[in-house]
Amino acid sequence: MASVAVAEHPAAGTGIAAGELTLARIEARLAGSRPRHAREQWWVPGQTFERSRELCSYFPADPTPAAVLVPLVDHPGAPTVLLTVRGQDLRHHAGQVSFPGGSIEPGDSDPAAAALREAREEIGLDPAFVTVIGYLPDHIVISGFRVTPVVARVRPGFTLEMDRQEVQVAFEVPLSHVFDVRHHRPRRHRFRGTGVEVELVDIPYGEHNIWGATAGMLLTLERICRGEGGHAHG
Repeated sequence: MASVAVAEHPAAGTGIAAGELTLARIEARLAGSRPRHAREQWWVPGQTFERSRELCSYFPADPTPAAVLVPLVDHPGAPTVLLTVRGQDLRHHAGQVSFPGGSIEPGDSDPAAAALREAREEIGLDPAFVTVIGYLPDHIVISGFRVTPVVARVRPGFTLEMDRQEVQVAFEVPLSHVFDVRHHRPRRHRFRGTGVEVELVDIPYGEHNIWGATAGMLLTLERICRGEGGHAHG
């Protein structure tokens, strides 16, 4: 594996309306949350809680448990989210922008342990820099996984060491860019083999396009922190 130092964090963009989704607010909103695995609490990435209830029947009934780390880097006044571009030869979601994560293994004590393990294996993120601050509801994805997003505050100063079979590159995006609706690009998607259409959102950033489950989980984080549908606590 090649050793890669973290670059200077990118400058914040235009910011969301009222600049209200600060890292402190996210941490306060998720305080006391815990993993929620019940089917009636699953979210479909990019959808509201109510729309997710309508769509869950189109997904596998017994999905594989998985976890991802949602790493929020605590740059003073300009927090970012740390993302990866997956390897081109992976079986699932090859080449896509993603969070570090993967299947929960028998040796993992809980989703947080799985997410921290995967982040260390994939990008060399030292858990000493990471503090788990809460959980989003489980997200069901069409590839057959039930994903628990583990939200964490990451202290700046870490270095990364990529597993090049798993990850092509890691990069940071300002939360102000992610949560600014002016950067959201809506599109329509039809579930394969059905007539059901949903509206999804892509979030372009430089040469990268944040889309699919990753963009959807970030939108869920925004919705929960704004108090729109569902709730952070089980």
